[in-house]
Amino acid sequence: MYRKNWFILILNISIIFIMVYFRAPAFSLVHIINMIFYFSLIYLVIFLAMYTMKGGFFDGVTFGFRRFRNVMSSHSDYLEEWKDKPLPSSKVNQRFYKFARFQSIALITLLIALVLIYYGYQ
Repeated sequence: MYRKNWFILILNISIIFIMVYFRAPAFSLVHIINMIFYFSLIYLVIFLAMYTMKGGFFDGVTFGFRRFRNVMSSHSDYLEEWKDKPLPSSKVNQRFYKFARFQSIALITLLIALVLIYYGYQ
């Protein structure tokens, strides 16, 4: 898993360079920083959403909505299976969570390093 994270990080960086080369008007450090920001933002949003779900923030809301639906529905379920359904915190895939965490931290670290280099030369 550890080698796979590094391989995908290198693949992301390669995709970033290819996209900057073909899409940017000029191949410069500013465009590379912008593209790394876009990639890291996507990974960061995914990671933070999974972190919030894993922490159990949505469990109470989900349980409340399930209970409300059961109480308000016209055909009451006597087995009350809504109590046994898994909550969002138990559905978080730990491998993908660790992958998104690694990618977001690595890309943000690279982004900060490039920004420091960019402003160091000005």
